[in-house]
Amino acid sequence: MSTSRPLFIFLIAGEPSGDALGGALIAALRQRTDGNLRIAGIGGERMQEQGLTSLAPLSDIAVAGIAEVLPRAPVILRRVRETVAAIRALRPDAVVTIDSSGFSWRIAHRLRRNGEALPLIHYVAPMVWAWRVGRARRMARWYDHLMTLLPFEPPYFERVGLSCCYVGHPVLESGADRGDGRRFRTSHGLMADELLITVLPGSRNGEVTRLLPIFGRALNRLETLIGPFRVAVPTVATVAATVADAARAWPGTPIIIRRSEVKYDAFAASKVALAASGSVALELALAKLPMVVGYRLNPLTEAFLNRVLKVRQVNLVNLLLGRPLVCELLGHNCTPERVAASVTELVRNERVRAAHNEGYDEVRRQLETSGVPPSLRAADQILDIIAARRGGDPLPTTFPWRNRSWR
Repeated sequence: MSTSRPLFIFLIAGEPSGDALGGALIAALRQRTDGNLRIAGIGGERMQEQGLTSLAPLSDIAVAGIAEVLPRAPVILRRVRETVAAIRALRPDAVVTIDSSGFSWRIAHRLRRNGEALPLIHYVAPMVWAWRVGRARRMARWYDHLMTLLPFEPPYFERVGLSCCYVGHPVLESGADRGDGRRFRTSHGLMADELLITVLPGSRNGEVTRLLPIFGRALNRLETLIGPFRVAVPTVATVAATVADAARAWPGTPIIIRRSEVKYDAFAASKVALAASGSVALELALAKLPMVVGYRLNPLTEAFLNRVLKVRQVNLVNLLLGRPLVCELLGHNCTPERVAASVTELVRNERVRAAHNEGYDEVRRQLETSGVPPSLRAADQILDIIAARRGGDPLPTTFPWRNRSWR
């Protein structure tokens, strides 16, 4: 192992989906550097499993929506100030912010305003193709590089002068397609022919608070439409208590799931999923589990988005396919009656289910890269940027990423 000083990377994730990305990225960086790595920053349970001691809890900053952010603004801005101060005191080789632009971009802006020249890298592109094109220009002023998850995103940022690359979507290495349905049924006492529905109400406090009552009433209505069923409810630490408390009143004797490998077993055992809009749609697509997507925001936020959104589909499966395969029930359309009717169709209509499976195969083909896992591609990109910036202090040639061949 090299005796050179370890690489020091400061990572910031502001919500559970970014935390999952950050956990895989840290593991990939350790692999590429043969463990010669020091980390600091903000993250949740996945990043902490990889050795990060978080400077702040995710619950302080994991907020979505304009109206939703306002009550939390003092806490969020205090965490921004604390994070900037920590970066300036610790002097890392690079800062990597992961998604959560409302939080991470404030940090990048303040660092640049204070004259910091260290490499700033953002992981996960904002949806500038859906709204607010000017955000790409703002990013170009602060960041050195952007790593995207979707293959069509780089041109939107390259045209405003921001260095950008597609590294692949982490769903490809999530294990979502390797769940064991028989194991799940056996461990939870489910009969082979017992109908199982997976319900995913989100990972942020605001979204689960709005969706849990809607999903619960939809399940009650669904019971009258299709008869008895069981329910699996995967959740994450930030909202697990809220979800478990609400699900106790649901039909189907809900099974609360807190571990990702068990979640994927539930996917394999289920016939249909009801999910909050988000990256979980790609996990469900990889598992080939037909889904209905619902989402509600604060009415003020919804009114604003209705005015500025340039796309009518927000589900990643539909965006990649360029057609409305997955039923999206957004805003005022997300009602218990419509949710129950859409789930019923997926349970009963084999033709619709087959169309979903064909579409999911197409999504996977679009996301596949050259065989190198996305987290390793992202790690390689970060290490290249650090190596270029170090200049006179070259990185050890023994590090394995020096000999990679994916490009």
